[in-house]
Amino acid sequence: MRQARFTLHISADEVLRYYRGRASVVAVTATDGTRLRFPAGILRRFVTGEGIHGQFLIRFDANNRLLGIERVGG
Repeated sequence: MRQARFTLHISADEVLRYYRGRASVVAVTATDGTRLRFPAGILRRFVTGEGIHGQFLIRFDANNRLLGIERVGG
């Protein structure tokens, strides 16, 4: 299993772009420099009135299939 940690700061206005379908993929750089792309929909449970903010840990299997994501810090 592969995993990567990253920090994300998406404003409430930017989150609306994802909900309206104008953007469907989130691209981030993990703390180890790895570039990641994943479906924006997996972040829905982390949305607040302020947007999405915090540190996250994402896990993939050996075939790069998404296993899960969790918030690990503020």
